[in-house]
Amino acid sequence: MANQSGKIVAGFLAPHPPHLVYAENPPQNEPRSEGGWEVLRWGYQRVRDSLAALDFDTIIVHSPHWKTTTGTHVLALPRFASLSVDPIFPNLFRYRYDLQVDVELARAIIEEGRRDGLVVQPMENPDFRVDYGTITSCHLARPQWDKPIVGLSSSRSAFYFSNEVGQEEMLALGRATRRAVEQSGRRVVLLASNSLSHRHFTAEPAVPEDMSAERPYSFNQYQWDMHVIELMRQGRCAQLLDEMPDFIEQATSECKDGSLTWMLGALEVPDWPATVHAYGTVIGTGNAVVEWRAP
Repeated sequence: MANQSGKIVAGFLAPHPPHLVYAENPPQNEPRSEGGWEVLRWGYQRVRDSLAALDFDTIIVHSPHWKTTTGTHVLALPRFASLSVDPIFPNLFRYRYDLQVDVELARAIIEEGRRDGLVVQPMENPDFRVDYGTITSCHLARPQWDKPIVGLSSSRSAFYFSNEVGQEEMLALGRATRRAVEQSGRRVVLLASNSLSHRHFTAEPAVPEDMSAERPYSFNQYQWDMHVIELMRQGRCAQLLDEMPDFIEQATSECKDGSLTWMLGALEVPDWPATVHAYGTVIGTGNAVVEWRAP
């Protein structure tokens, strides 16, 4: 690794509903749409504008939809290419991807994680199909695919033990990620690929992009989302982490998978205000597009 000091230049809460890619009609995705979910897509345009103004080398993304039963796995081959099909919404997301990996940084994260006693393993199967959460968040943030990525899986510790155990593990993984970045000489952007409230409708309208059918699943979930977003806006991420186990239980939050906690750990638990680019629902789930620009 390089001797110069690397830096995390920004972190984004970057939810991954495949509907947002579907609504854009990019050439990589087979299904065609008539739009939809514009507020969230406008928020992602602000993310793209932010990234266009940043000097950075690599994107690190943590995804809830690469679920691993034994610790955290890390993409660790130079290239992965295949067809990604969303198992729940194959009618919306059949995406042909070809992505490059920053293998040097990936292996540094593995080494730093193991140094802290975490179970971290490289993914070196050339036929591995990258999960749609990783692909969707990366596409929505940087559709050019001109930067290498490092993809991190979601370990099941919160599900096997408790929300508190899972959160501590993700904070430790975040700290290990930060050390690896600082030792690498890389300027890095982080993507936490998860929704907020995550109880969703079990049936979609005849036209999926019919926005007259889109609303929060429940008022309770909406209230929790607004509370969490306000903590972000006020720079009260320590309080957010304190309340995270309750948020996960009360709002069925996808934060249980650890992406947001990992990123907040890597950012050393920000105490400065975040920029909220958008909030919107997708099949009833709450999704916020939020930026933490490193000071």
